[in-house]
Amino acid sequence: MSTPQYTGFGTATQTAAQFDAGLRKHMLSVFNYMGLGLAVTGIVAMFVASTPAIYQPIFGTPLKWVVMLAPLAFVFFFSFKIETMSASTAQTAFWAFCGVMGLSMASIFLVFTGTSIARTFFISATMFGATSLYGYTTQRDLSRMGSFLIMGLIGVVIASLVNIFLGSSILQFAISIIGVLVFTGLTAYDTQNIKEQYAENYGAESLTKLAVFGALSLYLNFVNIFQLLLNLTGQREE
Repeated sequence: MSTPQYTGFGTATQTAAQFDAGLRKHMLSVFNYMGLGLAVTGIVAMFVASTPAIYQPIFGTPLKWVVMLAPLAFVFFFSFKIETMSASTAQTAFWAFCGVMGLSMASIFLVFTGTSIARTFFISATMFGATSLYGYTTQRDLSRMGSFLIMGLIGVVIASLVNIFLGSSILQFAISIIGVLVFTGLTAYDTQNIKEQYAENYGAESLTKLAVFGALSLYLNFVNIFQLLLNLTGQREE
């Protein structure tokens, strides 16, 4: 990981302290964005699920496929526009994405019991928090692990798309198990990567945009861990 260059003992001490304080502030900003994004998603999901006038025309018609795939379109949008997007545009797109994800996830409140949703959320939060803390504190370089995790992610996405047509419960079980492992690993990898990006852009004006994109990557990891665990352990409404 690249670090700021220091000159002189007094300057080095002061700059190191400023860097550490700035890094903590940056990571806090990342997790604030992520937490507020999850709150937006949860509020939208619960509102839609409790409003038949909204969810019936969506989930009772082919329109549900548009809603379910809309978050994926946002991810592609972020991927292609990350270099040219301004900080304000990134923030607006992030909040819009969280709202659309909430619309897409409203169906879980129609399928699973509230108790199992809450239980799975806290389990996911515990797993996410532990692995993110590991990624933040470890001195081990996780970049090599990242390449294998990305390959695993691609495999999970392809298998999930195939299983839409197959409808295999066994394949879905395998996807859920592997997916939880992949996204848990990605949480540690992404957390470390956010630290490295801060060091490489220390003092740059792009830190707000970096915080938004860092929050997006962690948000996606958490949401996927939650959904996959819910598929494995969630109790369905009778």
